[in-house]
Amino acid sequence: MTYCVMTKSTRHTKPSPPSADAIVDAAIALAARDGWARVRMMHVAMHFGVPLAQIHDRFRDMDDIADAWFTRASQTLAVPTKRGFAKKPAKDRLFEVIMRWLNALAAERQVSVQIIRQKLYPSHPHHWIPMVFSLSRLVHLILDAAMIDSYGRQRQADELGGSMLVLATLWVWAGDDTPEQERTQGFLARRLEQGDCMMARMFATPSD
Repeated sequence: MTYCVMTKSTRHTKPSPPSADAIVDAAIALAARDGWARVRMMHVAMHFGVPLAQIHDRFRDMDDIADAWFTRASQTLAVPTKRGFAKKPAKDRLFEVIMRWLNALAAERQVSVQIIRQKLYPSHPHHWIPMVFSLSRLVHLILDAAMIDSYGRQRQADELGGSMLVLATLWVWAGDDTPEQERTQGFLARRLEQGDCMMARMFATPSD
């Protein structure tokens, strides 16, 4: 009688390509350990044990990964708001929306700050113009999320003021080591109060 012996395959399965979200998470985790400036695409590939091409298929370079990290934070601005949000004063709605964005970045604040500073290096002028457009998109999203339905001259003032407010708040936030980001919250609340008073004077209806 003849017996057939079945043998198991010894072929190794190739690892699946990591998702875009997984790559961003890995890059940020590596940066938290070693610093953003020291992380390279090859390090991310080694982390997953995959060819560099699989990482490059998702992202062109580390700056592309950085942009994805900030895009993820911006996506928190589009989440549904709680009941009664629209009835709050504009400055309170803006405060809540901007802090929501900063809280998303605060999960890895030091890495986020390192990324911003690297983008601002004098030797990286190719990053500056994209940053201007990124800031513009962010401010538009903040105004929409805060339900600031202005137009004309007031909309232009809101966009300019929003850009200056975001940049100034980021500067404070970058060095804020207080619990619950109290220094940043205080700064933002004061600036919004000042801006609210200024806008009221600029666009007040003249009395007869």
